Amino acid sequence: MKLPANRLGLGGAALGVLFDPIGDDAARAVVAAAWDSGIRAFDTSPLYGGGLSEERFGAGLSGRKRDDYFLSTKTGVTRPYGQAAAPPGGKRRAADIWDYSPEGTNASIARSLARLNTDRLDLVHLHDVEGRTDAAMAAYPALSALREKGVVGAIGIGANRIDAPLDLMARAKFDAVLVAGRYSLLDQSMLDLVPIARAAGTKLIVGGVFNSGILATGAVPGAMFHYDPAPEPVLQRTRAIEALCRKHAVPLRAAALQFPLAHPDVAMLLLGPRHVDELADNLALLAHPIPAAFWRSLQADGLIDKGCPLP
Repeated sequence: MKLPANRLGLGGAALGVLFDPIGDDAARAVVAAAWDSGIRAFDTSPLYGGGLSEERFGAGLSGRKRDDYFLSTKTGVTRPYGQAAAPPGGKRRAADIWDYSPEGTNASIARSLARLNTDRLDLVHLHDVEGRTDAAMAAYPALSALREKGVVGAIGIGANRIDAPLDLMARAKFDAVLVAGRYSLLDQSMLDLVPIARAAGTKLIVGGVFNSGILATGAVPGAMFHYDPAPEPVLQRTRAIEALCRKHAVPLRAAALQFPLAHPDVAMLLLGPRHVDELADNLALLAHPIPAAFWRSLQADGLIDKGCPLP
C-alpha cells in the first residue's frame, strides 16, 4: 500500500455534520482547497452523516484522475442519513447501527462506491471496533475477497483506543491502523502499537490530534477531551503545555499539529477542517517555526513521553 508522499490527508468527519452542519458548496470548497494545497489522500466513512461525507467527497473529487489520489473509507457502522453523532434531543451515538457481517460489509462497500463515484477503494478500515473485535473479524473475509477482485486495495482498522487494534493485529494481517486522538500532546498511547506495526509492515495513520477540541481551544471552560468534558488532570496538563507555548511563543494548535509528524512511523496525518479557512489555518500552523527548546522542555517536564521522537 503506497501512501502520498506529503503525509497529509483530508479527513471527512467534519464534512458529514460532525459538529456544525455545513452546506454542500462549502464542503466541496474544502475538498478543492485541499487538492490545490497538494493533499492527495482523502479519508471518509459511511458513519459520517450516514453517507453524506462520502457523497461530498465523491462530488468534490469528480473529474479528478482516479490514479492521482488515495481514497479510503470504512465499514462496520453507520447512522441515519444526514445525522450527527448526537441527534437533536438524543443521546450521543444512540442511533448508530453496527454490522460487520459479510453481507453487511459487501452492501456497505457497494454503497460507498456509489457515493464516492468510483470503482475501487485504496483502503477500507474496520470502523469503531472497540468492544467489537470478534464481530469485526466477520468482515475480514469479505474485504479480502474484494481485495482479490481489485475493488479494495488494502484493509485497515479505524479505532479510538489502542486495545482493539492490538487484539485484531494478533488475529490477521492489516495494512494500516488509523488511531484517533491516541498520538497527540495529551495521549501517546499509540507508542504501544509502533513495534507491532513496524514488524508487521502496518502503516500508522493519525487523526484527532486536537483530542476533540482541547488542544485547539486550550483549557477553557467546557473544553472537550475524547468527546467528553475534559477532566481536571487533563485541564492541568493542558495548562502546563500552554505555559510552555507562551514561554516559547508557540501557538498551541501548531504544536498539536506538528508533534505527530515528528514520529517516523506515522505514515499520514489526517486534517479535519470544517471550512476552507480552517484548512488554510491548519496548513499555516504546520509550517509555523517552533524552536527545538520548546520540544525539549515538554519532554523534560514530563508532559510528553520520553519515547516520543521530537521534531
